[in-house]
Amino acid sequence: MNSTSPLPDGGEETTRRQFLKTFTAVLGFFIALVLSVPLLSSLVGPILRRKKNQWTKVGKLPELSANRPEKISFSDRNEDAYLREDVTRDVWVVRLPSGGLAVYSPICPHLGCHYNWDAAREYFVCPCHESHFALDGAVLGGPAPRPLDTLPAKIENGELYIEWERFEPGTTRKIRV
Repeated sequence: MNSTSPLPDGGEETTRRQFLKTFTAVLGFFIALVLSVPLLSSLVGPILRRKKNQWTKVGKLPELSANRPEKISFSDRNEDAYLREDVTRDVWVVRLPSGGLAVYSPICPHLGCHYNWDAAREYFVCPCHESHFALDGAVLGGPAPRPLDTLPAKIENGELYIEWERFEPGTTRKIRV
């Protein structure tokens, strides 16, 4: 029998050269697989990993009088896939007539502009398209499709903490982005 002659049972004998070729190919495949898993996870992982909301310290809760909102600025860390940067954010804090506290995102739910408090007219006004909002966040006029977006807030030892969130503008429902 030579190295390529058929075996008595009808199979073909594997030569040492064929075995080494097959073994090398299989070994190369497994090495490539083992090396590619960490590489792919480091490239795709941060994009797929969604940041869980965390309580962010805004600062000392100012003395709030009813019917008078207070704009508070605070520092936060923005993490978006690979980009990490320190940013300054704002929130509107309102002591409601009922005694409760409301914290509003400063972003208008219409198209994402930043709105302000108009003290003379006593409501929030978005300068982009003239949406008006009451102190409780309700839409008074303009094209805004929903009330002002509230943010989860808590007070611990006189300090205000919030969970910063962004919502899709232009929709009737609060859709987190």
